[in-house]
Amino acid sequence: MNSVEKAAQEATPAIGQAYGGGFVTGITRDPETGERHLWITAGAAHELKGAWGEYGKKIEGANSFTNSRANTEAMAAAGSELAQQVLRLAIGGYSDWSIPARDVQELQYRHFKPTTEENWQYARSGDNPNSVPVGLLYSEEDPKQTVHEAFREGGPEAFADAPYWSSSQRSAYYAFTMYFGDGCQDFIRQERRPSRPARPQ
Repeated sequence: MNSVEKAAQEATPAIGQAYGGGFVTGITRDPETGERHLWITAGAAHELKGAWGEYGKKIEGANSFTNSRANTEAMAAAGSELAQQVLRLAIGGYSDWSIPARDVQELQYRHFKPTTEENWQYARSGDNPNSVPVGLLYSEEDPKQTVHEAFREGGPEAFADAPYWSSSQRSAYYAFTMYFGDGCQDFIRQERRPSRPARPQ
């Protein structure tokens, strides 16, 4: 690590710290540009619920695993009520909120897991080549329940024991989700479900 990288690392606020209108969540690297983004998750008071999009409709531009904003804008343009709600948000003086892309959402679970349940071990759950550091497949015990008390089950910022939408579409019929009870990353029908907005810093 050179001195510039070390200084940047030391200047990065800690995971879970209140910052930028929400809570520091982690870092992704865009696979196309190499740009790094520090992600901020909105508090529970700003969680939204709505339909992802029209069942059977493929949305061009909503398939990135890292570009939450581009996905959300594409969804909103195609009529997604959930995406339109998120784009209207203004929290802490910031208005660049979006539905987290799949690999951004994985960081929400990795660092803010609310429960003590064993983690789901199926398909790509936990595999995150775009996070910094790279995320590995979940084991039964890793990740553990979050160390951040406010995000633990029953805490004021905790994710519900439920599936949350990402903004990454899998097909015309399904979009990726994260189940915050046990970390199952899957894709389900595009119906009404919650999402916790995030923004890059």
